[in-house]
Amino acid sequence: MKLTFIGATHEVTGSCYFLEAAGKKFLVDCGMEQGPDQYENQEIPVAMSDVDFALLTHAHIDHSGNFPLAYAKGFRGPIYATNATCDLCDIMLRDSAHIQMFEAEWRNRKAQRNGQPDFVPAYTMEDALNVIKQFVGCEYSRKIQVADGIQVRFVDAGHLLGSSSIEIWITEEGVEKKIVFSGDIGNLDQPLIKDPEYLDSADYVVMESTYGDRSHGERPDYAMELVKILKRTFDKNGNVVVPSFAVGRTQEMLYFLRRIKEENMLPEYPYFDVYVDSPLAVQATNIFKEHYTDCYDEEAMDLIEKGINPIAFPGLKLSITSDESRAINMDDSHKVILSASGMCDARRIKHHLKHNLWRHESTIVFVGYQAVGTLGRALLEGATDVRLFGEDIHVCADIVRLPGISGHADDAGLIRWASAFKEKPQRVFVTHGDDQVCDLFAERLKNELGYNAMAPFSGTEFDMLANEFEKETVGIVIKHAKEKAKARKASGVYARLLAAGQRLMTVIRHNEGGANKDLARFADQINSMCDKWDR
Repeated sequence: MKLTFIGATHEVTGSCYFLEAAGKKFLVDCGMEQGPDQYENQEIPVAMSDVDFALLTHAHIDHSGNFPLAYAKGFRGPIYATNATCDLCDIMLRDSAHIQMFEAEWRNRKAQRNGQPDFVPAYTMEDALNVIKQFVGCEYSRKIQVADGIQVRFVDAGHLLGSSSIEIWITEEGVEKKIVFSGDIGNLDQPLIKDPEYLDSADYVVMESTYGDRSHGERPDYAMELVKILKRTFDKNGNVVVPSFAVGRTQEMLYFLRRIKEENMLPEYPYFDVYVDSPLAVQATNIFKEHYTDCYDEEAMDLIEKGINPIAFPGLKLSITSDESRAINMDDSHKVILSASGMCDARRIKHHLKHNLWRHESTIVFVGYQAVGTLGRALLEGATDVRLFGEDIHVCADIVRLPGISGHADDAGLIRWASAFKEKPQRVFVTHGDDQVCDLFAERLKNELGYNAMAPFSGTEFDMLANEFEKETVGIVIKHAKEKAKARKASGVYARLLAAGQRLMTVIRHNEGGANKDLARFADQINSMCDKWDR
């Protein structure tokens, strides 16, 4: 009865755990690492073809994204998850495969020009389509037997549509042990979905600590803040463009926009249009509609019972095709454009930014986290010029950050979830947080709740039957010393180049209204320089 920690140990993403119990080998989550990677992850200690089945807490890619890779390596077992999670994975894993293949195609074009070997994607669309067939939908709160001696139950974690904590009962050598995996624990009072369900018994607990060191603070009135932005922008005859994650954040925004329209909170502009311009977001929104009975909270269900769709309203327009997407910017009426990706790094949002960033009348509203190095982060940090589709765009639009309603519980919410156990678990393992946050939150569990808590590193093995560690590892830091040194040197020189480019844009603007002959000669000189350096 052994638990091995694989991913999301002293790191936020890449959730993955391997268990050997009752003669079976199985996974809980199989997530993709996203963003900076600080520690090396140990490999799953058996061939993927030997893994009997898997359990999945929810559909986010950092929990589900490596299942197609597991398939490519030979995994053929069932993947048990809630019904809504299965439906979301159907679209999200296909989307992830598309991104993998698109990135490989882009890298290979560069590799061919530089004489480098081809880049092979982590997995293909075929891998994603095949592993999707292995998903088995489960109802919330229903105890099911997945193998002799192993029973599981999914309970609502309140983080995302279909998200769950998982209770697992294992019987081996006549002894039963219960282990709980928290998954991502949700925040209270999120739009549409229910609050997290608290569990009261477990021998062992594996819990996340993403916001284990901070509070979300006072919650803003999202709708009222949006009204202010909409009025200010529409008064200038501009557009409101919202880079929005396709699953979760888009549906929350629709919820608030419906309220604004229904309650006539913007009487000056009652008929403004709202475009959802993302095929993935449209599919996800349809899945939200299909799962209202098992996932919506009381407030949303009250609307349903009154015949009101919480995420639909007059003026909502769903854009699927590329032609429909392009037509949005040909329309001069007041509108809100919700488009992916949420960090502005890909997809249709870049086209909408190209059409609106240069307009003083428009507003770009950020409602989610923007990672370092993304276009969204650059805009929030005050970039004055950006390059989109080979064209320099001067940023004139208002750039606004609307404090988001986090899908994660903060430190108080995590403590509240952990406090619900009537008897102290034998051990609590803290994962899924930044390096120091995992240790800090484990100490809080010790000091405030008296729990035997610790934050394991990848490769740590624990015998649940004996209640002892078989192997305790330390974190193996991924060393990028040479790469970082080169990056620092390169970034300094590149910063000079960017500064020169910004100066050039300033000089160009200073020459507005000059003699045509001089401007033509200036343009020829710039184009000649670009021809030399565009490589």
